[in-house]
Order: sequence, then C-alpha cells, then structure tokens
Amino acid sequence: MMTQQPPELAMYQKLGELFYAIAAADKVIRKAEKDTLRNLVSSHWKNLDQLEDEFYTDASYQIEIVFDWLDDTQLDPNDCFEDFKAFKNEHPKLFTAQVNKLIWKTADAIAASFAGKNKAELIMLAKLKMLLENGDSNTLKQCN
Repeated sequence: MMTQQPPELAMYQKLGELFYAIAAADKVIRKAEKDTLRNLVSSHWKNLDQLEDEFYTDASYQIEIVFDWLDDTQLDPNDCFEDFKAFKNEHPKLFTAQVNKLIWKTADAIAASFAGKNKAELIMLAKLKMLLENGDSNTLKQCN
C-alpha cells in the first residue's frame, strides 16, 4: 500500500520542477546551471530544516533528483512551472518569507550562471517573482 508523502517533502520535489523550469526556459540546460543548483542545495537548502526522505537522506536533495530526472526526460519547462504554481497555491503555509527568499535567490542564480540571463529566463523569472509576491503569475504587474 502506498502512503502519501508529506507536503513538506513534496515541496522539495516541486522546487526541483521549478528550478528545472528556470534552467530549461531557453531549451538548454548547461553544466554551470546544474553546478549552481547543486552548490545552493548544499550550502542553503540543506540547512533549511531537518526533514529526511524515506531513505533517511536530507529531503533537500529531492530538488537535485527531480531536476536531473526532468533534464533526462526533457519535460516542458512551462508545464513544470505551472505544476509548481499549483502546489504553491495548494500549500501556501509552506512558503514562508524565508523559503520564498531562498527560492528567488536560487532561481536568480541559476538563470545568471551561464552568460547572464536571456529573454526566456527573464520571462520565467518575472512569472516567479509575481507568484512569490502576489501568489499569481498570470497578472502582469511591475516586478521590481
């Protein structure tokens, strides 16, 4: 019998989808983007809480696992972003100011990690900024 995983663990998996969406926005994921993600998971996400997955591994590594799986399967980045958005809207209490700040820091660093941010990444970042600030990435508002 399968048990449903706690939303806190699912959040890390959805973050893997989000960061994949940012990196794949321009249809190419570069080594620098993967390296940036791995560094930030180790240096920041790992310290966020003490949650472990079913294998007693820090749950934050689910971000990398899902990111790598999506990179291998090459899912549509927009679908992945929408998946993250739906999860965030279903579980708003998981997205504290600290988590949202770290999400932004990670997404921005991934986008900037290879020759700066391109147009596709800037669009995805704008949608994320609106989602983190307003809970809605469909509304076109100023993103400063």
